[in-house]
This record gives sequence, structure tokens and C-alpha cells, in this order.
Amino acid sequence: MDKQALIRIIKEIGRGKNAAGDLNRNDARGLFAAMLAGEVPDLQLGAVLIALRVKGESLEELAGFLDACEASYIHLIAPTGTMPLVIPAYNGARQLPNLTPLLAHLVAREGMPVLVHGVTRDAGRVSTCEVFAAMGIHVARTREEAHEQLVARKLAFIPIDVLAPQLARVLALRGEIGLRGSGHTLVKMLQPFTTSALRLVSVTHPEYLTRMREFFTTHAAHALLLRGAEGEAAAHPRREPTIEFCDGKSSHTWLASAEENPALPESRDAAVTAAWIAGALAGKRATPAAILHQVQCCLRAARSQK
Repeated sequence: MDKQALIRIIKEIGRGKNAAGDLNRNDARGLFAAMLAGEVPDLQLGAVLIALRVKGESLEELAGFLDACEASYIHLIAPTGTMPLVIPAYNGARQLPNLTPLLAHLVAREGMPVLVHGVTRDAGRVSTCEVFAAMGIHVARTREEAHEQLVARKLAFIPIDVLAPQLARVLALRGEIGLRGSGHTLVKMLQPFTTSALRLVSVTHPEYLTRMREFFTTHAAHALLLRGAEGEAAAHPRREPTIEFCDGKSSHTWLASAEENPALPESRDAAVTAAWIAGALAGKRATPAAILHQVQCCLRAARSQK
């Protein structure tokens, strides 16, 4: 992308929250493709990231950005005849124990392949990857290894720098500017398979739930939306588990009763959480009702697409 095109884009999106304009899908695709390829100079890159942070992304911009992301990496082949579940894991646990690995194991146990992608570590948080490691589930080092794990045990964790290296570099810019950017939204929307897959998309802020609902009922399909636990994709164990299924045309809300005081691990420590999850999988501990509801929603959504 040449300098004049970048200047034009920055002028369009950089006029503040109320005066900024939105890019069309083609311009958004071109901009993010250039960012992924490392073709945007640092000064302009910082301007773009802050401008988008201030104004927020439109649906057309999200669609264009996601087009660029999906074109930037090689997709996986799903086990024959299956619709996998895709779980992004980028937030980690700050206060609550991270139960995303429990969710993944329960869904995989039902025969639905589960691909978890995310970061391996996040300072000050307990990542999903760390809990998996404490359970003896180690990361896939290549896409081929991830496929083999999905076939053999219906479950794989692949780091984002293995799955989509260019996008991983964009995410790493958070360390340079101190803020999450558009990449942190897009990474939760990835569909990393060559065939249909069900995406589990968690959000933290209510306005993003509205935006994701609009996106997955107009621009894409096969997504379950929820406000997760501290940004992770597992349902919050102490809230009413409200999960929406978006089929590309409409949104369907699936509710269950809240559980006032579910049993949880004693701390968020990875080893403690892993041991507690192992007990739950063995039937020695009760799984929170919100997680059980989420498992059934995943299976129901997958069946509806067959």
C-alpha cells in the first residue's frame, strides 16, 4: 500500500469518534493485508491502530479485515465428516479459574472435534494453554500435528504464532502501544478450517455482543456468541448462561437457569485448576451448570448445520 493511500485512509478514520468515517470492505481488506504483511511504516501503523481503537470498527471494516486475515494463513483439514468447534483462548484467568479446557474436553468427549487456538502465556493471567499443559495436553507444533491430534483424540491446541504467524505479529503490537487493537477482535472470529466449522465467540463488553450478532447474521454464519468468563470462551459459572446461535440470517437465544454457588477450583493456579478439571471429567466433582449448558449448545448448533 503506497504512502498516499495510507494518508487518505488515516484522514478518513482518524477524525475522532464522532467525525471519523468508515472504510469500505475492499479498502479495509487492503489496509489489513498490508498490516499483516508488515508493509505499513511504524508511524502510520500506530496512527491506524489508535484511530480504529477510538472510532471502533464498522461491520464492513470487520468483514474486510477478516477477509485479509483468512487469506494470510493456511487452513486446516477437519477430520472427515465432522463439523469442528473452534475455541479462541486469548484472555486467560485473572480471578476466576480458567475452565475453557473443561469445556473443550466435554465437547470432544461427545465426538465433536475441538480446536483451541490462542496464546501460550499472558502476563498476570493463567492461560488456557498453561492449564492444558498441566493436564498433559501439549501444543501442536505444526498444522499437521494439530490435524493428527484432532483425528486421534478430538482435541488440539495450536498457538496463534503457528496457526497464523502474520496475525500473531499484529497481536504482539499490544506490547508496543499498550492497548488491544482490532486484531484482538478478529482473532476470536477466525474460521481456520477448509470446511464448515462452528465458532465460539466470546466478548467482554455488551456493545461488542451487539456488533458480533450483527456480523454473524449478515456477513458470516455458524457462531455461538456469549459474554464469557473474563474474556475466555467458557461460560461464566456464576451467571445465567445466555448463549446465542447465529446462522447467518438470524440469532437464536438459548437460556438456562443460573447456578448461585457452583463448586469451583480453590484458586486460578494452572495445576490446581487442571487437577480439579480432571476430577470433574472423572465424575468426582460436579461440573458447573453453565458449562454443561454450553456443551449442549455446541452440540445443538452443530446438529442444526447438518
